[in-house]
Parts: sequence; C-alpha cells; structure tokens
Amino acid sequence: MLKFIKIILRTVLLLQSLFVGGLGIGGRGNGTPIYTTQKGVEIFVEKGTKQQSPYDFKVRFHEPGKRKRTPTHVHLIVEMYVKHAFNSKLTLELKKHLLELFDKIQPIDYYPPRLQIFKPEHVKPFIELDKVGEFSVEFMLVATELIMIQETTNYPQGSLTQNLYANFGVKDRFSVIQSAVFRG
Repeated sequence: MLKFIKIILRTVLLLQSLFVGGLGIGGRGNGTPIYTTQKGVEIFVEKGTKQQSPYDFKVRFHEPGKRKRTPTHVHLIVEMYVKHAFNSKLTLELKKHLLELFDKIQPIDYYPPRLQIFKPEHVKPFIELDKVGEFSVEFMLVATELIMIQETTNYPQGSLTQNLYANFGVKDRFSVIQSAVFRG
C-alpha cells in the first residue's frame, strides 16, 4: 500500500510539474527566499497575479539539483497519506498541529510574506515521519504555513487548505484528493 501511494505521489508530482507551469518558462526570476530547510530545499515566493489582491504570491521551492516547482494542495495532501500509511497516529497529530496553525494565521498587507508561526523546534515531535515520503515535515510545515497565509489574505471567507486537512483522515481518500485537484 505504501509503495502504491509513493508511485501515485511521484506521478502527480511529475504531471503537475509538466502541466501546471512547472517547466520554469516565463517565470519572474528567482523570487524572494523565505526559508531554507536542513536538507537545502529553498522555499521562496514570487509575486502573484490576482488583481483583487496586491499582496498575492505564489509559493515555490527548489531542491538541490532539481528544477523549481510549486507545491500544490495535491502534493501536500498525498504526502500526508504517505506519512499516514507509515504512522497514522503521528500523522493525525501533524494534521492537528496544522489546523491549529491555521487558526493563528493572519492575513497580510505587505509583500513578501514572512513566516508568522513556524519555528524549527516545531519539527521535532514529527521527525519520525521524515522516514517516508518526498517532503520533510520541516518543508511541509513551512510550505503549508505560506499557503495558509496566501489563502487567508486572498480568500478571507474560506480556505481549501484548511478544508483539506480537516477532511484528511475523516473522509475517504478519493474525495479528499479529488477536492485538492478540482478547479471548478
């Protein structure tokens, strides 16, 4: 089961990198660095294009030796399923931590964004989950916080990220993953 989920995650990452602007063509340069993980993954932001929000931004990352990519909702939620197959109890604690984080995030009126809550010590309780998956817990905490800041700023009435994590472990995998990729 874990092997199957890893194959799905790699396939989704490949397809998204090819079809969701992941080829690095037409980008706006390197963006603004926000955080670099212990494994050397640079997480940065680029100015967004939403006209209704002057503070819009896109979260991007660059792993050493690889091309720049955008972490999407489906990447993060499939990664949660990989980690859940490895250690369900700890992954549900991570989910709880992420949902508590969302309640503390404030919209911003500046660019570039700054991390509001993340501290490197937040990784320690979940470090066991780094044994599986494509992304470290450190990466997931930082990328998810930035996405939550972006959504809170641009969509004060609701958040896809918050809904995904709330439904993770509650609703069936198919509906959660489908809601992560649906663009309706």
